[in-house]
Amino acid sequence: MTLRNRLTLAFTALLCSPALAHHPMGGSTPSTLTEGLLSGLGHPILGLDHLAALVAVGLVASRYASGALLLPVLWIAGMGLGAFAHMNSIDLPAGEMLVAGSLVLIGAIGVLKPSLPLPALAALFAAAGFAHGHALAESIIGADTAVVGAYLIGLVAIQAAVTVGTILLVRRLFSPESGLTLPVRAAAAAMGCIGLVFLIAALPATA
Repeated sequence: MTLRNRLTLAFTALLCSPALAHHPMGGSTPSTLTEGLLSGLGHPILGLDHLAALVAVGLVASRYASGALLLPVLWIAGMGLGAFAHMNSIDLPAGEMLVAGSLVLIGAIGVLKPSLPLPALAALFAAAGFAHGHALAESIIGADTAVVGAYLIGLVAIQAAVTVGTILLVRRLFSPESGLTLPVRAAAAAMGCIGLVFLIAALPATA
């Protein structure tokens, strides 16, 4: 058995179960405002790759004394654009690989702490948010406009809560002047490893 197959089997419950890996509606398209809102709130936290990405965004953003909140805002803005693109039949090639790859990259940034200028990191977060938003919109295709609106409200609310909550938690536990301490780097490494598992699972099968 190949390494890819072993990792895929180990995470089968997370990767293959619509009820856990997608949203509270169990894979069906929301049909009411309440279902749309709940789906938007649940989808990013029941999908392990999306949740890990939000935590990673918060971990990386927390080390910026100024502009920390700008990064989650740009992530969410990119997510909205990605969702809009998907709902307007604009395809994103290798979408699942881009979602997982962006998580690996953000996790690596959190571990290595490169001297990235804030504008460069902002562009990366917006692009990664676009990929995640494109993927998240799959569950709302075909829903009524009002339901889509409720879903997007839920998406924005939960992603803002997780990213900003992570920033505030890190700031509370660790001094901003100390930079990324070992526990924060370890958390970023864990998020990157989750992304690596999803990336391996998304790779095309080879003979």
